[in-house]
Amino acid sequence: MTNELHVLEKEEVESDDFIQQPQAAETLFVNEFIDGILDPSQKMLGPVKDGGTIIANTTPGCWGPMLTPTIRGGHEVTKPVFVEGAEVGDAIVIKIKSIQVTSLATSSGHDEAIVDRFIGDPFVSVKCPGCGKLHPSTVVKGIGPHAIRCSTCDTETAPFKMTNGYTMALDHKGQMGVTVGREGARRIALDARNFMRTPENSVQNPVVALAPSDLVGVMARMRPFLGQLGTTPSKAMPDSHNAGDFGSFLIGAPHEYAFTQDELDLHRTDGHMDISRVREGATIICPVKVPGGGVYIGDMHAMQGDGEIAGHTTDVAGIVQLQVKVLKKVALEGPILLPNVEDLPYTAKPFTKEEKRRARELAEEFGVKQVEDAFPVSVVGSGKTLNDATDNAISRAAKLFEMSEPEVLNRATITGSIEIGRHPGVVTATFQVPKSVLKKVRIYKTIKKQYD
Repeated sequence: MTNELHVLEKEEVESDDFIQQPQAAETLFVNEFIDGILDPSQKMLGPVKDGGTIIANTTPGCWGPMLTPTIRGGHEVTKPVFVEGAEVGDAIVIKIKSIQVTSLATSSGHDEAIVDRFIGDPFVSVKCPGCGKLHPSTVVKGIGPHAIRCSTCDTETAPFKMTNGYTMALDHKGQMGVTVGREGARRIALDARNFMRTPENSVQNPVVALAPSDLVGVMARMRPFLGQLGTTPSKAMPDSHNAGDFGSFLIGAPHEYAFTQDELDLHRTDGHMDISRVREGATIICPVKVPGGGVYIGDMHAMQGDGEIAGHTTDVAGIVQLQVKVLKKVALEGPILLPNVEDLPYTAKPFTKEEKRRARELAEEFGVKQVEDAFPVSVVGSGKTLNDATDNAISRAAKLFEMSEPEVLNRATITGSIEIGRHPGVVTATFQVPKSVLKKVRIYKTIKKQYD
């Protein structure tokens, strides 16, 4: 991708150089990735037009980057995209038009960090236990759990191991996956990049090279979604830590990306959600904390239940199509998710005409003159624990909609639900919000378009 735009300081924005920026693209194709650090001072791709389309070939998430010490963030997300007209204090609506898995197989499992191979954080600051190099380059020698070696001293260097892992073959129709045995895992590992379909610009070591096979013959339904989808934080941070739970690892960290709690709360955009409802058909409304927003994508998964309770799921490569639209003067602390109707809690689903008729009749019987016209909204919250994440979601919702927190709690109880995105600390607070309130905060048209 050669069409790039630098994130400009305020003084630069007012200069003649900014007038000479590249013409915004109607459709922008993305196949470049960052080294794990979301840095607002780095060049962005684009710009793409307000209302334009981003098509990206994404690379697998967690395990591949976790086995690649030169990637410093736990993931390998796409290079951020500058959206024309997006200014700090706006929001960007991202509609997921399509998600297509391209990987033919993947491996995953529960992880354990290896203590002598990192400083402070195994996702961010990996150290070779042999030569002591930080962020050492590596090679894959053979297959199996000891295959990732330091390029300098040939010492085993991967900072994580699987305590229970599996290799899964994926249906070419995108419907089913089945975990394979030792011989199947070996076959896939020997042709690792081909089976993973890792994009050509990706530098990660393919996780299938480890050939784990602790689970054999397990069937799983595919329903792909994006674990990473959002906007660039306003201070450089590791991509996998752009949320309140993983971000807590940065507080007082012994490396260059250390944060205070106040800094984390101010700068993060919660792009790392791992919410399985962030799938084809869903819409995300994301905060803009840097000029252009900096939309980035990654960490596609083939399937996952609520919680990603093993810590990891089936990381895959794929093709994603998004449509982006700027909402002016919609200041958000974190994302708002508008799931597909079938993914909403029963109590939050849009009401039918018959349900509305019955509600009006009941209201009239008891002297209530008007019944609310309301729509479902899922406010994302994150924190060190699930309780902290829930408090964060409730607090964000109360501020955004100018309600008291007790009112939000009541509405979420009877017209919605608290749903786990990722354990230990990402949730959505979903509830029906009155149309009049949605209009006041300038998001009614977006929500009506999703659910009308």
